[in-house]
Amino acid sequence: MIPPQEASARRREIEDKLKQEEETLSFIRDSLEKSDQLTKNMVSILSSFESRLMKLENSIIPVHKQTENLQRLQENVEKTLSCLDHVISYYHVASDTEKIIREGPTGRLEEYLGSMAKIQKAVEYFQDNSPDSPELNKVKLLFERGKEALESEFRSLMTRHSKVVSPVLILDLISGDDDLEAQEDVALEHLPESVLQDVIRISRWLVEYGRNQDFMNVYYQIRSSQLDRSIKGLKEHFHKSSSSSGVPYSPAIPNKRKDTPTKKPVKRPGTIRKAQNLLKQYSQHGLDGKKGGSNLIPLEGRDDMLDVETDAYIHCVSAFVKLAQSEYQLLADIIPEHHQKKTFDSLIQDALDGLMLEGENIVSAARKAIVRHDFSTVLTVFPILRHLKQTKPEFDQVLQGTAASTKNKLPGLITSMETIGAKALEDFADNIKNDPDKEYNMPKDGTVHELTSNAILFLQQLLDSQETAGAMLASQETSSSATSYSSEFSKRLLSTYICKVLGNLQLNLLSKSKVYEDPALSAIFLHNNYNYILKSLEKSELIQLVAVTQKTAERSYREHIEQQIQTYQRSWLKVTDYIAEKTLPVFQPGVKLRDKERQIIKERFKGFNDGLEELCKIQKAWAIPDTEQRDRIRQAQKTIVKETYGAFLQKFGSVPFTKNPEKYIKYGVEQVGDMIDRLFDTSA
Repeated sequence: MIPPQEASARRREIEDKLKQEEETLSFIRDSLEKSDQLTKNMVSILSSFESRLMKLENSIIPVHKQTENLQRLQENVEKTLSCLDHVISYYHVASDTEKIIREGPTGRLEEYLGSMAKIQKAVEYFQDNSPDSPELNKVKLLFERGKEALESEFRSLMTRHSKVVSPVLILDLISGDDDLEAQEDVALEHLPESVLQDVIRISRWLVEYGRNQDFMNVYYQIRSSQLDRSIKGLKEHFHKSSSSSGVPYSPAIPNKRKDTPTKKPVKRPGTIRKAQNLLKQYSQHGLDGKKGGSNLIPLEGRDDMLDVETDAYIHCVSAFVKLAQSEYQLLADIIPEHHQKKTFDSLIQDALDGLMLEGENIVSAARKAIVRHDFSTVLTVFPILRHLKQTKPEFDQVLQGTAASTKNKLPGLITSMETIGAKALEDFADNIKNDPDKEYNMPKDGTVHELTSNAILFLQQLLDSQETAGAMLASQETSSSATSYSSEFSKRLLSTYICKVLGNLQLNLLSKSKVYEDPALSAIFLHNNYNYILKSLEKSELIQLVAVTQKTAERSYREHIEQQIQTYQRSWLKVTDYIAEKTLPVFQPGVKLRDKERQIIKERFKGFNDGLEELCKIQKAWAIPDTEQRDRIRQAQKTIVKETYGAFLQKFGSVPFTKNPEKYIKYGVEQVGDMIDRLFDTSA
């Protein structure tokens, strides 16, 4: 049960809260009444505003529509006036642009093309709107005159600013292949930049608006002439340089020369010259032959102009590739893309035909040279063919997109050169085999025959042209493997060919040696030639090429040399046999000689003396150019003769076989040695 006090307090608290709630309710009622009043006032205001707005709208809308109509009328009038002005302007185009067109585009191309654009628009307007108007004929005529002037300006710019590329710059461009730094610096500027931009703009206008392609013919004719003249100028440069200094030079790049230009020699093939220098080196070592001729024209005497012509042609081929590449870069900026290949094909024809014609002339000259056995001329084909093959990938790249007839020109020339080169190789081998044995052509002293030196010199060319010569031989093979021959296959063919030439040479030398009546001189002749061949093979590394198919070639030549030395030594038997112990009479020491015995001893001394004098007199005029071999043969012979004569002299020198011993004992042992030491020495 709740105490009375707590219940009283609780009642008072509830009564207070009730009072507060009543006061709040009263406040809310007053607020609602005020809100209702305000709402009624706002509704009244809005109703009044809506009424007034409707009245305003009914007044303004008619005015707005009337104003809009007036504005539309005004715009139509302005458009009509603008169109009239535009149409009228077409009637003034001819008079406004006639002076500019008459004066031409030179020096004012931008303004000129702007005038041409106005004329073009006028032509289009009159064609669409007034095709019978006399104004159409007037602007058409003006347009044609303007187009002709642009064509003329194109021709003029190309003619005035297209210059022949100087030989010095071409040589720098070619040498830049092996000098990256130089290659970056060497650049061909066929046209000044400002002129190039004008030419490009005219070209594009003529294609787009002029509907004209004649300027492309003008372009290729002018550029073709410059390309052809540039290459011919390079060839003339070689001829002039060779006549004045012997070697054409390419000065350093212009922007690097400053005040002290340097010179760098142009790369030359030099295969023939190199082989001749090797031959001269052999001569200094006493290996070269100086006498004896053959029906082959001596290679040492080939005209230096052949080297010049070869070098010139090789460099002209490289120049064509570089200049053609540069021409295509220029053409790509000026000629529309779908006309570039055809125009380029036409542009390079004269220069390319000139190169091909010159190449065919080389082939023709080689063919004639083969007939007259002038194989030195044929050798010019080797470095040229090698260069053409090396350059062919660049050629093919440059000629991409040209006609098939254009692309096939270089392969056709290569085939011709391979064919004539192979024929030259085979004919040379046959001529080595069939060179006649003419007595008046044989060297009197038994030295190296000119046929031998010519054959070795010819083979020297094949060292620097191994791949080329091998490919020549392989190209004539009819076997299926020849169609895809490898370098090893070509090398074996070349080795076989060299062995064939050496075999033919050996057979011919054997035949020639029979011309000599003296077997000893025949042996010396064969010895000299075999020794010359062997030393030449070893010094020029031809022996490695021979060894590809003939492993024992070196040993075989050494055996042949030894055989000839032994044959030569037998010539002394008629001297030493007189005093050989086996043929001497037997007598007792201290016993007086009989007349017959004394006579035999006299005959032995006399026979030895006469034979020694005769052989020394004859063999003194013979020659062994190789000092090492000469000393070796002398020493061997001296040893044999001195030993035999010394033993004979010791046995019979003190025997009283005559009252005049000085008549028979004419030479001492050392004197005999000195006489033999003077063999093979025409200067002694």
